[in-house]
Amino acid sequence: MNWNKWIREIHRWLSIAFTVAVIVNIVALGREAPPVWVSFLALPPLALLLFTGLYLFVLPYSTRWRAGRRAD
Repeated sequence: MNWNKWIREIHRWLSIAFTVAVIVNIVALGREAPPVWVSFLALPPLALLLFTGLYLFVLPYSTRWRAGRRAD
C-alpha cells in the first residue's frame, strides 16, 4: 500500500475514533458528575486528525509543485 493511502486510511479511522469520543463525552455530560478525563478523551484523536488532515490538504499542491519542477 502507498504511503498516501496509509495516511488517508489512518485519517478515516481517527475520524471514527473522534466521533465515538465526542458521543461518549456528550453521554457522560448528561450524568451528574463525569470524570475529568472524559472531557479530554476527544483531544488526542483531534490532534492527530489535524496533522493527517494538513498532510492530505497539502498533498495535491505538493504533487503539482513537484510536477512543475520536473517539467522545467
